[in-house]
Amino acid sequence: MPENILIAVAWPYANAEIHVGNLTGSHLPGDIVARYHRLKGDNVLMITGTDAHGTPVTMSADRLGKPVEEVYQLYHEGFIDLFQKIGITYDLYTTTHSENHFKVAQTIFLALMKNGFLFTKVEPQWYSPGLKRFLPDRYIEGTCYICGDQNARSDQCDKCGNVLEPARLIHPRSKVAGDVSAPELRETEHYYLDLSKLEPNVKDFLRQRSAYMRDTVIGESLGKIEAEGLKPRPITRDLDWGIPVPVEGWDGKCLYVWFEAVIGYLSAPIEWGLLQTDRNEWRKWWTDPGAKQFHFIGKDNIFFHTSLWPAELMGVGSAFMELFAGEEVPLILPYDVPANQFMNLEGEKISGSRNWAVWGRDALTCYDPDALRYYLTVNMPEAKDSDWDWAEFVARNNNELVATWGNLVNRVLSFSYKHWDGCAPNVERSSLRPADLELLSVIGQGFKTVGGELEAVRLRAALSEAMKLATLVNQYLDVQSPWSTIKNDKESAARTIFAALTAIDSLKVMFAPFLPFTCERLHSFLGYDKPMFGTQYTEIVKDSLGEHMVLRYRTFVSGKEDTGPDDQWKPSDLRAGAGLAQPTPLYKKLEEGLIAEERARLGS
Repeated sequence: MPENILIAVAWPYANAEIHVGNLTGSHLPGDIVARYHRLKGDNVLMITGTDAHGTPVTMSADRLGKPVEEVYQLYHEGFIDLFQKIGITYDLYTTTHSENHFKVAQTIFLALMKNGFLFTKVEPQWYSPGLKRFLPDRYIEGTCYICGDQNARSDQCDKCGNVLEPARLIHPRSKVAGDVSAPELRETEHYYLDLSKLEPNVKDFLRQRSAYMRDTVIGESLGKIEAEGLKPRPITRDLDWGIPVPVEGWDGKCLYVWFEAVIGYLSAPIEWGLLQTDRNEWRKWWTDPGAKQFHFIGKDNIFFHTSLWPAELMGVGSAFMELFAGEEVPLILPYDVPANQFMNLEGEKISGSRNWAVWGRDALTCYDPDALRYYLTVNMPEAKDSDWDWAEFVARNNNELVATWGNLVNRVLSFSYKHWDGCAPNVERSSLRPADLELLSVIGQGFKTVGGELEAVRLRAALSEAMKLATLVNQYLDVQSPWSTIKNDKESAARTIFAALTAIDSLKVMFAPFLPFTCERLHSFLGYDKPMFGTQYTEIVKDSLGEHMVLRYRTFVSGKEDTGPDDQWKPSDLRAGAGLAQPTPLYKKLEEGLIAEERARLGS
């Protein structure tokens, strides 16, 4: 029976271009899992959007000397362009700067208030005498009081990964250009989320999920709570760019971005629902206890997604639906948070300020999307940090993608097209030999093996298993040698080629979540007229906050929207004598010389 699967991906800040580390950290693994579940026939909803608020965005606008909304829109549209080109199939890619998100976030706030989990408190916050205003946390840097790093933000230290109390920062300094005044602490009033009341529930949630969540995720989450406890955290800030606090007399203050951005995992499905015939369809993924929510993030956001976000949902209970839709129904909690570690670059940490990065859109001007997707998957930092190495990129592309899988496809399809008049050999399955049947049996079992790894979000292992099966088909062909056999026994060669084509047709499905562009081409080479996957497109949404572009995805059959998913995750039943299209190579061999060229560009 089809499952309801929500693929929720970390919302990128509208303050910098997306690099390969961002892609392999959350967007690509989310897309691979979404495509797999679509092929299985599950009801998939993949969502995220641009995080338009918060100090990273305002700081970027300050640096560029442009209005913050203009800067956010610029990056937002760039993200959409990248996701289309590299094939990240969001059912809805939206933005936190929308009327819908404002409404949902404010309703969450009011639901927490209704349930008694909010309180107000006057606390000291860093203030700039020179600018005569309070400075948000990311506008202040100093020395971390835990690990001693001298470049810690006042709310979080990237080096040790700890959430910080801003007032305890050592040697604080303003990051605002031209602000030479020494920051000082002044009192201001804010709303706090009383996480201490929810700590036992969060611990129980994590222990229940520990059976299948990654050890790195559970270890960090439970470890922090057991060491420090869940303490009340402010959820409002003195800002003029963001979501207003929905309480009279609180003008000039907005919801803190850490609190409201994660609410996008709820607001985006609701916005997607508004675009459907049944506006309540989003509830499949948020009120059905059997639904599974996967949150794809990087390791720097683990604690927010495994502890703070579940705490928000627990505190809300059924009050959100009561306030939002007039019915008391609880929202479900995340099923899994398969957070990845970081990808470094040529042995060093990726740094946008030093241009020590491989930028997504830039890379796509030189390399095919599936070549990038392949390397980003085989090198995905699932359990520990990985490293993008240009020499390895070239070697993996040439020795695996081109030589093992691409060459297998091209030589078998080209041989069949040439010797059987543009068709697959017209061979009865009942006439296949033991060696042919053994090959197809092992390939068929791959759907369980590869699928099992994908179910557990072990994507490197899943792709490795698929490539091993491609190697097995190559070995089978080396033994059967149809290229020679056809000279004396075309019937025997026909059986070999038909078995190989059938195996390739099955492998096409297993590779498709990872390599969708080339597998779609292969799908057409094999004579299918209905595409494996659907179509991405953009549209402009207008609301009271203005206009914003969204990215959407849907499937089509013969030009009409499909009525439901197909179950394609199964062995091939390729028709004997099926017509083939003229094949062309799926992948390009890369020249060794580009390694030095790409390394020379780094940091320039």
